[in-house]
Amino acid sequence: MSNKFDVVVIGAGPGGYIAAIRAAQLGLSVACIDAWEDVKGGPAPGGTCTNVGCIPSKALLQSSENFEQVSHHFDDHGIEVKGVSLKLDKMIGRKDTVVKQNNDGILYLFKKNKVKFFHGVGSFDGKAEDGWKVKVSGPSSEDLVARHVVVATGSAARELPGLPFDEKQILSNDGALNIGSVPKRLGVIGAGVIGLEMGSVWRRLGAEVTVLEAMPEFLGAVDQQVAKEALKVFTKQGLKIQTGVKIGEITKTARQITVPWTDDQGKEQKLVVDKLIVSIGRIPYTGGLDANKVELKLDDRGFIAVDDQCRTNLPNVWAVGDVVRGPMLAHKAEEEGVAVAERIAGQHGHVNFDTIPWVIYTSPEIAWVGKTEQQLKADGREYRSGSFPFMANGRARALGDTTGFVKVLADAKTDEVLGVHVIGPMASELIAEAVTIMEFKGASEDIARICHAHPTLSEAMKEAALAVDKRALNF
Repeated sequence: MSNKFDVVVIGAGPGGYIAAIRAAQLGLSVACIDAWEDVKGGPAPGGTCTNVGCIPSKALLQSSENFEQVSHHFDDHGIEVKGVSLKLDKMIGRKDTVVKQNNDGILYLFKKNKVKFFHGVGSFDGKAEDGWKVKVSGPSSEDLVARHVVVATGSAARELPGLPFDEKQILSNDGALNIGSVPKRLGVIGAGVIGLEMGSVWRRLGAEVTVLEAMPEFLGAVDQQVAKEALKVFTKQGLKIQTGVKIGEITKTARQITVPWTDDQGKEQKLVVDKLIVSIGRIPYTGGLDANKVELKLDDRGFIAVDDQCRTNLPNVWAVGDVVRGPMLAHKAEEEGVAVAERIAGQHGHVNFDTIPWVIYTSPEIAWVGKTEQQLKADGREYRSGSFPFMANGRARALGDTTGFVKVLADAKTDEVLGVHVIGPMASELIAEAVTIMEFKGASEDIARICHAHPTLSEAMKEAALAVDKRALNF
């Protein structure tokens, strides 16, 4: 049977397409189903990450950062620029080109690795004699049989009750990436990764941005020393951030949106904006799967229930990424996708949730891995801390970006690195060294003894590790 496969993956986001490629590398016959369409109705694999998440947001963050640099900071380097103007349509067009390049790249990788791609919605159609029936509805309508099924259908933006996304005035991450003109007043509900990144983009391009956050602490999941530094810097840049707020009934007209809110002192306030980004989290996407048809179990929050190996309650049915428990991160999904493919092939896949890095791509960037100081204190864990500011780093001075610091937390007795927290230039790249050290149960002394090139930003990591033992050399 030509439509019979060892593995059928439903969803071609980071978890799905990576699972499909790895399974094919291991000699399995693989099909991958994905319904995402480009503007012409063609296939656009890559999921939320590639189409309306990680990739396009980073493209706009880079473009808007370039605009801010030429508008406000080039003079510091002796470069005088006059008559700077913004061509927003070209900026959005560049973002779309980057997305298309990634879509095409995934299709190329499928072809290279002999993964059969089907464009459409994948759903369960019952049990087969030697596996599962999977139906493809859409441009590539087919009936498939799979020995193993990997569900990687991702997540969707959470709406505020009674305030659906129209992507014109009330925006999810999708609409926030495609605003036609820079709004004069922009509201953001939710000071998480998406809210801060999108708020930063439009603030740089000229919008007056106000961020409302329900939680009492800013970036509560982040090490609080980092969060306090971030709040100070973002406020200085022009973001208006309010925490501990309670949102009232939001109303909108054709011209504006009114957001009544109460501050943490009980004082009633009102925010009037032209557009409103709602970034209050994401929910697992299982629509179209026909999970009930095969009694695929979901938990009480709507996630597909899996064990620590990503197995569902059904034999040979697996699930990875945003649609299961754990952090909703593209790289977490990729690691699970690889691990599941290897488990299907009889190997022993590896995913360590304790060493998954987190990144917020604002300016300065924020990145961390492992435990925060508040978590270690709550756990009663004895630790030592060392930090090093970028203002004392030669490369950061040369770049003209000395905001922030690196902090290393290590066990007080064994010196094992328990957490690393970075706020500053290229934090997203620097955190990889910390992840590597922690994956091998390394000590702060290991980082301190490794020769780092000079001058580099990575020297701040070495100096922070030296500071754990109170022997930093340059501060």
